Amino acid sequence: MVQATFNFPKGFLWGTATAAYQVEGGNENNNWWLWEQEPGRIHNGERCGLACNWWGGRWREDFDRAADAGQNAHRFSIEWSRIQPAPDRWDEDALDFYRQMARRLVERGMTPLVTLHHFTDPIWLAERGGWENMETPGLFATYANKVAEALKEYVNLWVTINEPNVYTWGGYLGGGFPPGKNNLGTAFQTLANLLRGHALAYREIHKIQAAARVGVAHHVRGFEPARPWFPPDQWMTKILNNNFNYAFPAALTDGRLRFAFRALSIPEATATQDFFGLNFYTSERVAFAPFSKGNFFTERFYPPGAELSPTGYIASQPEAFFKAMRWAARFKLPVLITENGVEDSSDLSRPRYLLQHIHQVWRAVNYNWPIKGYFHWSLVDNFEWERGWSQRFGLWGLDIETQTRIRRKSVDLYAAICKENAISSEMTARFAPEIFAKLFPG
Repeated sequence: MVQATFNFPKGFLWGTATAAYQVEGGNENNNWWLWEQEPGRIHNGERCGLACNWWGGRWREDFDRAADAGQNAHRFSIEWSRIQPAPDRWDEDALDFYRQMARRLVERGMTPLVTLHHFTDPIWLAERGGWENMETPGLFATYANKVAEALKEYVNLWVTINEPNVYTWGGYLGGGFPPGKNNLGTAFQTLANLLRGHALAYREIHKIQAAARVGVAHHVRGFEPARPWFPPDQWMTKILNNNFNYAFPAALTDGRLRFAFRALSIPEATATQDFFGLNFYTSERVAFAPFSKGNFFTERFYPPGAELSPTGYIASQPEAFFKAMRWAARFKLPVLITENGVEDSSDLSRPRYLLQHIHQVWRAVNYNWPIKGYFHWSLVDNFEWERGWSQRFGLWGLDIETQTRIRRKSVDLYAAICKENAISSEMTARFAPEIFAKLFPG
């Protein structure tokens, strides 16, 4: 049997990623809680409820599990509605709660990566129009200042906004996110305000921490023409790439937002990211479909024979992940893989997904692309937005009735990778022997 090891650079960040609303539970003061109350919004009418009960303190034991498994970093988010429960009130106890989380990570030798906005908005902000409102970027900057001041002792690695493209498409182009609108003009204004909000928050954080590293977590979805020889498939693929994947990060480079066949100069956004945060899960093929107006005149599907996750939500496409990293590296910034993972309640395909995708990270590093860390989604099963509890992304499983954590074999696989700072033939043979020949050809 071939024996080999794919080593990563010293200081590489290995962690998991979480989001406040998805793990904390007990929050009835944001727009997603309101969304859950509307019939038909969430899969099977499920509710977030206690989630993983982090607000009740279970984050401590989950952080301990992560540290014991060799993780040297963790990405978590702050819930704006807890910090600013009303427009004229700040909750210092909530700020101290998050300060304790950051401190516990540092004490455990783990680097905190803190996200300021991960899909949810305070109810009072939603009632004012949310990110459609031109005042929201300034309000977000004030909130960012408040959080950065409170956590500056422990945190200097920040994500301002998670997946602004998903937030906009999900809420304003017919998706399953609040406020459930479908209007290109409103979507454009929302994305522009998210861009303005990021730029303002970037500067507020740097006022407090000159050496802070601030970025955005960009969701990149692979799109390939279903028929490469057919120009309409090529055109629709390019349109999707430009609008979904490219518009926001490009605007952070040159200060010009190009989205939905519109363009707007936002010069204050120019050069306002210190690293490129890359969220990647899957890739799909795009075919021109002139009668599919509701899907932007396309049909999108996974390649025949692709390995699908249990609900068919994700196709394992490690080569597409490599392409996404190559594209991200073109921005000439350090790159953090801020999310990557697969939903798999049985934990049968996750070991393969993990090894194959992290192997692509190793390939990228060995091309001297500036990949500096990998955050797996997620540490523990959590509430997956409009999909409720139907998808389980955690290394650790969760019994939502008892809050019992369930150790999956992927916990031990990822722990081996983190502790060795490498992928080895030995761990591949142990956890996913069926792909051994792919990773270690004789």
